[in-house]
Amino acid sequence: MNYRSLLFVPGNRPDRFEKACLTDADLVCIDLEDAVTPDDKKDARETTLNWLARTAHRHVGLRMNALDNNFGQDDLKVLSESALTLPFVMIPKVSSGNNISDVACKLPLSLGALFPVLETAKGIRKADEIYENTRVKFSIFGAIDYSADIGSDMEWETMLYARSHLVACAQANDVVLFDTPYTDVRNPDGCRVDTARAKKIGIFARSAIHPNQISAIHSALKPSEIEIAEAERIIRAMEDAGGNVALLDGKLLEEPVVKKARRILTYK
Repeated sequence: MNYRSLLFVPGNRPDRFEKACLTDADLVCIDLEDAVTPDDKKDARETTLNWLARTAHRHVGLRMNALDNNFGQDDLKVLSESALTLPFVMIPKVSSGNNISDVACKLPLSLGALFPVLETAKGIRKADEIYENTRVKFSIFGAIDYSADIGSDMEWETMLYARSHLVACAQANDVVLFDTPYTDVRNPDGCRVDTARAKKIGIFARSAIHPNQISAIHSALKPSEIEIAEAERIIRAMEDAGGNVALLDGKLLEEPVVKKARRILTYK
């Protein structure tokens, strides 16, 4: 499956869990971290785990708390003893390969893929070693915390290095990279434009904090009719060549061009 979108839902709002799962989001993440106040975290964890144990939805996981605090350590302990089956567990503020390896050793395979959030300077710098862990299948860029960590604004140019670095590391390790949420939930056009911009540098998935953002994300990631037609021409030329050197309009079709064409067709 080509994952394009992930929708966050607060862990202290169980009335929204089912609604989130019925949207068109490819993945849903119940958030026990940022969306839940300290006083509510224990109850939110219990409510979330009980709901996940009962639901028939197979595309919903959770974001635990960061491991540098007691809430995260409590989450890790409870999850390590859990009999749940999940598609993923999202881990905030991962800053090294050792961080992710420690979690991988403690969480059973039934809890699915590990989904690190890279949102600090250390985490961005260590992205390649984090993504090398074989249980890491997804990751997300946390621009808000990253900008706070380095003392910057969140303008596109400011965040370009971090995004580009994560793209390279994710591609090298076959990890699906989700872009940071677009924070203005009342501006779907802005979300669409920003998502299309990220697509140009190699980010083909995005997280969302409101259901109304999902259609904007999917629209931005859908290839144009011109892109689809050109990709189909490339694939036909390769097939017609029968394993020999393939030419299209007099130009040699090399593997990177074919790979891009295949990617386009998977998103049409």
